[in-house]
Amino acid sequence: MVFSMSMKFMSQRIGFIGFGLIGGSIARKRRKLYPSEELIAYNYRKTIKNPNLEEAFTDGVLSKIETNLEALSECDILFLCAPVLTNIQYLEKLKQIIKPDCILTDVGSVKKSIQDAIESLGMERQFIGGHPMAGTEKAGYHYSSETLMKNAYYILTPSNASNPVMIETLKKFIEELEAIPILMKPTIHDEAVAAISHIPHVAAAALVNLVGSQGQADLMRQLSAGGFKDITRVASSSSEMWQNICLSNKGSIIKFLQQLQVSFGEVITMLEHNDSDGIYRFFAEAKKFRDSIPDSQKS
Repeated sequence: MVFSMSMKFMSQRIGFIGFGLIGGSIARKRRKLYPSEELIAYNYRKTIKNPNLEEAFTDGVLSKIETNLEALSECDILFLCAPVLTNIQYLEKLKQIIKPDCILTDVGSVKKSIQDAIESLGMERQFIGGHPMAGTEKAGYHYSSETLMKNAYYILTPSNASNPVMIETLKKFIEELEAIPILMKPTIHDEAVAAISHIPHVAAAALVNLVGSQGQADLMRQLSAGGFKDITRVASSSSEMWQNICLSNKGSIIKFLQQLQVSFGEVITMLEHNDSDGIYRFFAEAKKFRDSIPDSQKS
């Protein structure tokens, strides 16, 4: 692919390592926009049949399923959509096979760890970290949608060494997904998503585990509805994905968990002292900030 700052976007050869909700949604939208585009997925798990890939191929969304990594060597854009640590494991191999003008990007929820690996391998020029702020608690291609990215923020974390033309090309690609590209540094991204995404997932899992460990677990399961189901919805997300996220962004996650511990301690103290004013302020401050979030960002 020849890059031009004024280029009109065109059909390309796009590859995927890892193919579930996010990769599937990107591919569905591209297939609609460019019916003849070559969309290739690498079966990195090496299973005889991968249900996600087989379904996407049957749907006509994927052009090919490959078990040979070198089949991705001619891709114009290559998306790393596997768990964060798995994506990193493939970088050294990909350095040997992808062409110089291939845009290499990922969709992971942690950006600093993969950026560090990219820099250690000298791949900064063609790598642009990415994180679409879209998704559901459901994992897999089956739940993907061509409209998943619509109006969602899609964060890009290029380095100073990233090719500026590749950055512009990827931004145009994201805009065609009907998402909103935003550029920021990997460290700023990881700090922000630790608070607004990673901690809520940890908290939801902890609350579900707490309820599930009680002696009346069956009764609690039967009565669970409304608020409990709403705030713990994300606990149904992929365990492997969240294992990888926690290990990759543990510094920021630990920091905010410690702050949350302090907050819980303050609530305990207020309850012990019947501090009605303090308890009211606790909920009022939360309500004020939550109500200030635009409706399009609420879930």
